[in-house]
Amino acid sequence: MYPFFKQTQGPHFSLSYCSLLLNHCLSQKSLDFVKIVHAHFFKLGLNTYTYLGNHCLNLYSELGHADDALNVFDDISHKNTISWNIYLKRLLKSGQLGKACHVFDAMPVKDVVTWNSMVSGYASCGFLSHALELFVEMQGTGVRPSGFTFSIVMSLVSSPFHAKQIHCRMIRIGMDLENVVLGNSLITMYGKVGLVEYAFGAIMTMKQFDVISWNSLIWAGQRAGHSELALELFYKMRDAELLPDQFTCSMLMSVCSNLRDLDKGKQVFAFCFKMGFIYNSIVSSATIDFFSKCNRLEDSVQLFKEQDQWDSALCNSMISGYARHDLGEDALRLFMLTLRKNIRPTEYMVSSLLSSVSIFLPVEVGNQIHSLVPKLGFESDAVIANSLVDMYAKFGFIDDALNIFKEMKIKDLVSWNTMMMGLTYNGRLSSTMNLFRELLTGGGMLPDRITLTAVLLACNYGLLVDEGVEIFSSMEIKFGVKPGEEHYECVVAMLSKVGKLKEAIDIIETMPYRGTSDIWRSILSACAVYGDLQIIEGVAKKIIDRETQTSLPYSVLAQTYQMRSRWETMVRMRKAVETKGTKEFIGCSWIGIKNTVYTFASNQLQHYGGKDLYLLLNLLGWEMETEGYV
Repeated sequence: MYPFFKQTQGPHFSLSYCSLLLNHCLSQKSLDFVKIVHAHFFKLGLNTYTYLGNHCLNLYSELGHADDALNVFDDISHKNTISWNIYLKRLLKSGQLGKACHVFDAMPVKDVVTWNSMVSGYASCGFLSHALELFVEMQGTGVRPSGFTFSIVMSLVSSPFHAKQIHCRMIRIGMDLENVVLGNSLITMYGKVGLVEYAFGAIMTMKQFDVISWNSLIWAGQRAGHSELALELFYKMRDAELLPDQFTCSMLMSVCSNLRDLDKGKQVFAFCFKMGFIYNSIVSSATIDFFSKCNRLEDSVQLFKEQDQWDSALCNSMISGYARHDLGEDALRLFMLTLRKNIRPTEYMVSSLLSSVSIFLPVEVGNQIHSLVPKLGFESDAVIANSLVDMYAKFGFIDDALNIFKEMKIKDLVSWNTMMMGLTYNGRLSSTMNLFRELLTGGGMLPDRITLTAVLLACNYGLLVDEGVEIFSSMEIKFGVKPGEEHYECVVAMLSKVGKLKEAIDIIETMPYRGTSDIWRSILSACAVYGDLQIIEGVAKKIIDRETQTSLPYSVLAQTYQMRSRWETMVRMRKAVETKGTKEFIGCSWIGIKNTVYTFASNQLQHYGGKDLYLLLNLLGWEMETEGYV
């Protein structure tokens, strides 16, 4: 079978020949041949030799046979650092982190390769803080980090402070920052933490750039929200006569998606076509996402149909596009097709599907998707858990949402925000406030704009005026969140409901934004109960100035004048309503009956056999009041 495999006797000339055989094994990647060669070593008594043992150990490791590698490692009489490093890498590659830690502690000598393996192993298993601690410990033992060490560490950095520390350390120990690989890692690191100016500083120190350098810089600008800057960098890249690759084109499509700029996106699309990347999976999925976000879903569907082969990236983009346009049934249908084509669903795909289910599909569909989560091994994924919490909360199964939230091992701020919003919209206002206090005391995170919106909405719905005003007044000083329009709207609505119209108007007047007609509408609604004529007229004028075609303020004024027997003025207001001739936007609701979801406006309920539905809704309303949700 192997004619060149001759019988050799004596170790005096067989070592070089055995090395040749092992190199052939490595090129062929044949486990059977490796075992034949290894058996020959046993016959000649060469299995204890360090050099040949390391070769065999590396071969078994490369072929994924951990048990055979362990046997070879045990046979080596005099293990050197290379022996230990190969064995350590095998353990880490097979996910045996605990055993690798024991081997690491037992090693008599640790070189930079040893430390790099352990730092990388901790990082790949998700123990980022342990990896960084090991990096510090490594320097304490006197081992000088290599460029590869810093490449690993830079990929773990999550704060600007740590990014600057790592960069300073590289300068201090004299690392070659003109090196393209290290320079690219620096650009990516600074882009990840939002320090775009430092990313520019890193590229300025490099003598040579490659496509990855420019891609990293474009990505840094895009990630920081500087989309126009990202496009400018692309133009400079073209001036430097560097040929963009598929990653460049993918990022450009993402930039145009963020800008919602259809014209520029079409230009990039034409460029991708010219470069031959249009049927590349990465570029195609970004283009499908772009057309979807620019309300050109038909173009997304057309491009998706033209693809010769589907993969998870393409299906992700198309399913999220359907979900974004409230086409839940189409998203579900495509998801089923991906399963039939043996395309493994990703976390993002399942999350997008759950978001579409929570809008227009029956909850039973959501339950079926939920049952797939543990089968796919996604039960510990935070993104999917957040989507499940959101889905059950929107369907009103708030206890199920709470159970999922409590079982989450790792909760990010999105998890807390999703749960608090769900509790608020389901009338569990005290639970929202309790969860907010829990976040402040034990969550380990500061609330953001969305968190405070959920809390202020709860204060608004529950008329917790004192608590709401206190949170609103201190949110910038205490949490570093500048009040946005949504926060002002919550506080103004809350104050208006309890008759504090003057305070509500004063808050609007001090807003750094121009008050929208919606924020004045909440005051106008309260004016009918609490306001005097002067306030009602002033608020009505504010709305008319901002929304000239609306008839709402005229209707309220007509009613107010009628209550005060000012008949002539009332008639003028009613004529103004008629001359406007505009239709106010009417909100819609939906009810799921069996496998159908009926959507209707406030005046359409009778169309669906309304009497029975009204009775059912009244019963639900009474039950909610009894349970304290309203």
